[in-house]
Amino acid sequence: MESNKKRKGENGIQKKGGLIGRHIFFMKPYLIQTLKELALLGAMRDRIEISSFELARQLGTSQQTASRYLLDLDKNGMINREFGIKKQLIQITQLGAEVLQKEHIDYQQIFELPNRVYFQGRVVSGMGEGKYYTEQKGYVDQFKRKLGFVPYPGTLNVEIKYVERNKLRMLKNYGGINIDEFKTKNRTFGGVTCFHAKIDGATGAIVLPSRSHYSNVIEFISPICLRKQLGLKDGDEVKIMISLDKKLSQ
Repeated sequence: MESNKKRKGENGIQKKGGLIGRHIFFMKPYLIQTLKELALLGAMRDRIEISSFELARQLGTSQQTASRYLLDLDKNGMINREFGIKKQLIQITQLGAEVLQKEHIDYQQIFELPNRVYFQGRVVSGMGEGKYYTEQKGYVDQFKRKLGFVPYPGTLNVEIKYVERNKLRMLKNYGGINIDEFKTKNRTFGGVTCFHAKIDGATGAIVLPSRSHYSNVIEFISPICLRKQLGLKDGDEVKIMISLDKKLSQ
């Protein structure tokens, strides 16, 4: 019946109050991931035949959840679907392709084009452990040799938006300057990955513990006391520029 049909424009794009452009900026991450999986299976070029069970295995989720993701994508005009007895034919629409293209551009901006990654956050207090770790000889010697400076005792902690943790995950995958683990008489100190960086123009590096869970707090080390030099206090907004080069350009 006509009342049950979706109102669609050209290329099967569902129009909802003229808000098509906004979908590209407000897509839920799990829906983008689902789109990507469908594209990898060939749904950008042609219709693919797949069941919700098969998609669930691809996504590592339940069949019910995979079905809901497909329903959401269909409702938002990201895919076209035709139902069969056991499977469905799915093809990504022009709007869905635009979402993936924007993701591609974002990744290019992060890694390929400027060779730099940018974060904005606010200064927060840590637990005081940074001073203890940055004074360990096993770390200090490697910082001096590999980063070119001895850090001022302690770290400056910057809280970033939760959604930007993916940038930190990609940084680890990209590969930075490895600071190896070492042992003392009492314990083992884990390895960390560093990237040359600047915070509000001051030179230093960020430190990513190799074995910890991803946090929304960036630890920044520098040869100077950043709080004093930059006049920073908790809650102040700062900008961090991270270089993907082994040597930080000026």
